[in-house]
Amino acid sequence: MPRLKRFALPDVGEGLTEAEILRWHVAPGDTVAVNQTVVEIETAKAAVELPSPYAGVVTELLAEPGTTVDVGTPILTIDLDPGGTAAAPDDDAVPNLVGYGPHAGSARRRPRRGAAPTPAAANGTFTASDAVKVPFTPEPAEPAEPAVPLAKPPVRKLAKDLGVDLRSLTGSGEGGVITREDVRAVVDGAVVDGAAVAAVSVGAGDRRVPVRGVRKATAAAMVASAFTAPHVTEFLTVDVTPMMELRARLATDHAFREVRVTPLAFAAKAVCLAARRTPDVNASWDDAAGEIVYFGSVHLGIAAATPRGLVVPKVRDADRMGLAELAVALDELTATAREGRTAPADLTGGTFTISNVGVFGVDTGTPIINPGESAILALGAIRDMPWVVDGAVVPRKVCQLALSFDHRVVDGQQASQFLTDVGALLADPALAITY
Repeated sequence: MPRLKRFALPDVGEGLTEAEILRWHVAPGDTVAVNQTVVEIETAKAAVELPSPYAGVVTELLAEPGTTVDVGTPILTIDLDPGGTAAAPDDDAVPNLVGYGPHAGSARRRPRRGAAPTPAAANGTFTASDAVKVPFTPEPAEPAEPAVPLAKPPVRKLAKDLGVDLRSLTGSGEGGVITREDVRAVVDGAVVDGAAVAAVSVGAGDRRVPVRGVRKATAAAMVASAFTAPHVTEFLTVDVTPMMELRARLATDHAFREVRVTPLAFAAKAVCLAARRTPDVNASWDDAAGEIVYFGSVHLGIAAATPRGLVVPKVRDADRMGLAELAVALDELTATAREGRTAPADLTGGTFTISNVGVFGVDTGTPIINPGESAILALGAIRDMPWVVDGAVVPRKVCQLALSFDHRVVDGQQASQFLTDVGALLADPALAITY
């Protein structure tokens, strides 16, 4: 007889508890093999593709695109024995997937409400291709009822357009089916779960986009940072003409012939050098332990705008890199981020961040510190400006820097010292030999 297995949304690590279904790569009736990509999801960190831990025939998709699913919730049903003649496979006999394994100390999955705790992941791994892959967690329990709200496709689309979470509604239709009226009642200011919902008008041409994934995580992190760490921002205007002249010379240097050295690369190198004299900017306030943690390396975060929102991938041990190596790492990091292929692990564990607002033609700003860090630098646009040199006003390449810092960790004197060090290194790159 057929042997049905349900594939639950796996724990992708880093404490994530939910993900949005972006796109299915299979449909009911399709034959799948172990390691075959079956679905693309978006977590609060990045978009990732999930492989099938089983071989068989897809019988049911349990979550529609656009649905946010909790970790541990079944999303796919596969018949392991569609012919009905083979012996039912043992859960322990599921083939190992090569390339990934369980991570020590990884976060546990959040159990479904009212359900028993989910068993630990099997010791199987798989091979990652050009897309990000994550460990799977087979569901050995017998199939459970789908955790998908009952609603027809047009109602689901309406809810998605209006930003209404169907899981928060109780359907008034026959059998508990959610109707268009149920969805409209939320927008019109009806009472949901005993609480009044403020009415929000929707006019012609208006558009609603549910807050999910990267945008949701970014918003939560920025609010937490803004209302937890006492922010102070200092500004510095710098003549970076020597830096731009050096950049032009490096373009013809044999060692840099295939390296794209940008102003961001110079700024990154300057930050790493200046942090040696002011280690407080490369630190973190641990409120629970009542300690300040001074990091032994600079894991440099670079704020990158992507179609899915702002992400901050990290260059590990940036302080151990030369200018050319750092330039290459930054180029690869930002390209991967914009393509949506940054691995979740590469978005955590930063110690200092640079926000390059200059690429958008912006002169300066007051950046918000990333949680877990004590400072962030905004690099403004480089413009031709009048500047006084030896008593004469001449045109120069000028840039503005803005440093926001956590005043619990960094005092004004330390922040000023660090910012002027960064400015001095950009104004005269030859100073780097003295650091």
